[in-house]
Amino acid sequence: QVQLVESGGGLVQAGGSLRLSCAASGGIFSISAMGWYRQAPGKQRELVAIITARGSTMYADSVKDRFTISRDNANNTAFLQMNSLKPEDTAVYYCNLQYSYSSYWGQGTQVTVSS
Repeated sequence: QVQLVESGGGLVQAGGSLRLSCAASGGIFSISAMGWYRQAPGKQRELVAIITARGSTMYADSVKDRFTISRDNANNTAFLQMNSLKPEDTAVYYCNLQYSYSSYWGQGTQVTVSS
């Protein structure tokens, strides 16, 4: 059974940085694509960044050059380094694992950026 646990969220001032972590269990981390999504109040969940099993990355235009997704296969953990944070980055951030036709989600971690 795959389980994802996010951590690292919090309150930060605009221009600051946070690093989110997503610890995975279940044995398929290294062969899965990992993604970070976010959902702001009253808005739909949106893709932030994806990293494939081979390490290729893709970012939403709104976070390019500010956020970096990475993974540590030895420790079954994915990361999202967020720099130059803006108030509009405020949301609940969710980790996602995608393997074949299966998709798994973490419980989410709140990121709040004050102006």
